[in-house]
Amino acid sequence: MRYVIIGAGAVGSTVAAQLHLAGISVVLIARGEHGKAIREDGLRYLRPESERRVHLPVAADSREVELTADDVLVLATKAQHTEDVLREWSWRPAGDGLAADLPLVSLQNGLESERAALRRFGSVFGASIWLPATYLTPGEVSAEGARAPGIFWLGTYPDGRNPRVDAIAEDFRRAEFVVRVVTDLSRWKAGKLLSNLVNAVDALCGEQVKSIVDELRDEGLRVFAAAGIGVADLRNESDVDLSVVKAVETGGRARRGTSTWQSMVRGAGSVEVDFLNGEIVLLGRLHGVPTPLNALVQRRLSLAAERGERPGSMDADELRRELEEAAREVSSPGGVLITAGELAGQMESEDPPVLLDVRWALGDPHGHQHYLDGHIPGAVYVDLDTELASPPAPAEGRHPLPALDDLQTAARRWGVRENSRVVVYDDNGNLAAARAWWLLRWAGVADVRLLDGGLAAWTGPLESGFGSSPQPGDVVLKPGHLPVLTVEDAAALPRTGVLLDARAGERYRGEQEPVDPRAGHIPGALSAPTGENLGAGGRFRPAAELAERFRGLGAGDGAVGVYCGSGVTAAHEIAALAIAGIEAALYPGSWSQWSSDADRPVATGPEPGEA
Repeated sequence: MRYVIIGAGAVGSTVAAQLHLAGISVVLIARGEHGKAIREDGLRYLRPESERRVHLPVAADSREVELTADDVLVLATKAQHTEDVLREWSWRPAGDGLAADLPLVSLQNGLESERAALRRFGSVFGASIWLPATYLTPGEVSAEGARAPGIFWLGTYPDGRNPRVDAIAEDFRRAEFVVRVVTDLSRWKAGKLLSNLVNAVDALCGEQVKSIVDELRDEGLRVFAAAGIGVADLRNESDVDLSVVKAVETGGRARRGTSTWQSMVRGAGSVEVDFLNGEIVLLGRLHGVPTPLNALVQRRLSLAAERGERPGSMDADELRRELEEAAREVSSPGGVLITAGELAGQMESEDPPVLLDVRWALGDPHGHQHYLDGHIPGAVYVDLDTELASPPAPAEGRHPLPALDDLQTAARRWGVRENSRVVVYDDNGNLAAARAWWLLRWAGVADVRLLDGGLAAWTGPLESGFGSSPQPGDVVLKPGHLPVLTVEDAAALPRTGVLLDARAGERYRGEQEPVDPRAGHIPGALSAPTGENLGAGGRFRPAAELAERFRGLGAGDGAVGVYCGSGVTAAHEIAALAIAGIEAALYPGSWSQWSSDADRPVATGPEPGEA
């Protein structure tokens, strides 16, 4: 087999050099000054025990390589370049077939590259790699591993076994790499991703601040748990002696900096943070887990790379303060609420928030008229029954979640754009407005606040009538950013976590039921009336009081779910839980769905009953 190494950075050049020195056919794809230097003078390749000029075949791009059916493509670029590389190479001729028919081995960090390759390539292999190497100067790479240039946990993607992996593993072993073939590649890739979260901190601060890195990894572990992704412990789960790749002085220099740090030194213009910390952020958004720390680091490093900043442009204490502030923003009332004074200030800014008036109450069909009689200037009326819900149906409940396309159409009518700030209110303690808050957060709008105290807290002028129509928005909504429960989830949750019933106590106990088919509550659910979230003036109670209330009900130590009559006021309870620092899932169908199914059991009285 010949190995076509696409990417001549620290990893790609090291692999190419080791294969070539082992007598294994290889061609290295190297661009720019680095490729020119290797082509003219060979690669200056440094190991702790030696320095060599390795004269190996070099090509600038796919057009200079005549592929054969015996070739193996090795993807060794940074993850942010994967899609461009796949587009360039996949459909090149290769013998009687195409490059996409060849095996492809990804030696990249993150979780995305192998998945992207599988769209085009039928045989994809990947590796969790531990390879300390440095590329800072064109034509020169040093591999600083003490007794081996690198370790590969090599496997078939996504998981399982392909017979060709053994031949590839044997060639890498001949090239002096330590190789373990694994059948659960995804776990090993996830484990390596957690270790790579240090890269961004090293690049930003010029040092690997352990306390910060530990917090980023803890956030990553919570995300992987929510996503159902197993994580291998690279240090303790394998029989590999990691000391064989301990970085030692090479060429008279000690190793300095991760691969991301090196990209910043070279002024590469981009770094792979979107596929490291950004992967944690993506999975967190998909599975409803807040990731404020990794999101902040991703944003800060991306901007630093784009501006061409050098490593260490940010003081470690400054980064720590910003991370603490980001964490507080998510877990404190500031992440849910906005005061009337803060809203007034934002409305005077160059980028005022989108303001939504959600006047609605059970038994009061005149919300729009209340809006016309007087609303906060610039507010857009939102109809809860038609815009924040699908039509009622016994099998789905009185206020099923709206179809995503319908919600997106409505949000654009309200003027919501990508990155808009949104403020919602009503005139009833935010019991209705919380439905809009929850739906928009669930659909990916990151900055949505409830006006604490609602319309009564507003001391500025009101306007009447229809008001001016906002400029149509362009927001693209994506579901799943907050967790939800199915009816089966709600039935099972009391056995493993806490299910809260947000309705009034008399409805929970089954003493009265004004709208739904049967009276009572879901067996195992605990009574937690929404009205108790509020204090004087219809404002939310302080975070400490809410935390004490909910923890007294057992919330916070495991999974928490909430339901109400039709999934409206339950959103208010979820907002209160968020203020208390507790994440909870919404059961959208709520009691209106449950009680419509005669086969579902019902409990009555003050006790939860048997789930």
